[in-house]
Amino acid sequence: MLHLRAAVKLTDYKSGMPRAILAFAALLVCTACHQNLRPSAEPKRPPEHVEGMASFYGPGLEGHLTANGERFDPKAMTAAHRTLPFGVRVRVTNLENGRSAIVRINDRGPYAHERLIDVSMAAARVLDMLRRGVARVRLEIL
Repeated sequence: MLHLRAAVKLTDYKSGMPRAILAFAALLVCTACHQNLRPSAEPKRPPEHVEGMASFYGPGLEGHLTANGERFDPKAMTAAHRTLPFGVRVRVTNLENGRSAIVRINDRGPYAHERLIDVSMAAARVLDMLRRGVARVRLEIL
């Protein structure tokens, strides 16, 4: 008898629905509305520029397939980066002499010596880094 009275008290007589269900439904509606009122999180953008060490592809790789399926051409202004999407254009600036080159990412790497980017021989020539083989650079995504 006690259980029956408790059930009767939890029931909304007008609609016949238990009050607990009505309270739960109201909570869900409020939660959904609250989430929609929050400003949407902006997608993370890569930093405006990154600095690090660059190297260049050595001779002998001409014609090898790059990670995006192209044949490597040392005369093209291309580069390898670990995470940037293929096709992205990047301004690479040699911080030692101020020379810069715009390259297109078409490969993955470099995987040696904490390097940030590997550029083609053509880009290395523009950056004036052929003699040393490496240079401290700034990358700017275009």
